[in-house]
Amino acid sequence: MSLIEKLPLMSDEEVMNLLANARRLQAQGDDKQQAAAAELLPALEEVAAERRAARQEAIQAKRAAARRPKKAAA
Repeated sequence: MSLIEKLPLMSDEEVMNLLANARRLQAQGDDKQQAAAAELLPALEEVAAERRAARQEAIQAKRAAARRPKKAAA
């Protein structure tokens, strides 16, 4: 199983850490590291963006639920 195939199984923290490392290696790594980072970055950025969007949706749903008036007991 490749690293890209493992992304859905990783936690948000693991994905963000891997994304940060890939960005760093793309800028500062040797040729082999830069090539590997370039291969991983599109998939990592996509997964990270999807997870950020899901977290934002959950936050908005929670805020909307908190704003709804509670029904008084009869």
